[in-house]
Amino acid sequence: MTEGKIEGLSHITLITSDLACMTAIVEQVLDGKEIYSSRDETFSLSREKFFIVGGHWIAVMEGESLPSRTYNHIAFKIPASAIDDYRARIEKLGLEFRESRPRVEGEGHSLYFYDHDNHLFELHTGTLEERLERYRQGIPA
Repeated sequence: MTEGKIEGLSHITLITSDLACMTAIVEQVLDGKEIYSSRDETFSLSREKFFIVGGHWIAVMEGESLPSRTYNHIAFKIPASAIDDYRARIEKLGLEFRESRPRVEGEGHSLYFYDHDNHLFELHTGTLEERLERYRQGIPA
């Protein structure tokens, strides 16, 4: 057996009931660039599209929506200066916001929104390093 390490994130696959709606979200909200569409072919389980979002491969495939909403989510990093712009993009597509969880000062700000298939996305302004530093300082009583 060859030993190895995880080299990084390969891709994220999301199942969607509507490729056109998901394409709009990925392109108009997440700044994704479509790099492949199977059109009516099914090389995998169903029709699919591939996008590049923030340097990462995001695959979307046709299928059934998630049965319910949870806090499982994908978070993308955005600059703090752009949070109002991203809020407007989400509103323009009529997507539903989820209230942000309680935060302590210094761990960044987030926009959470659901798509039509119950996927939860987060657009976050902070970094892991900032959050860890804030947590080391302790939470005020």
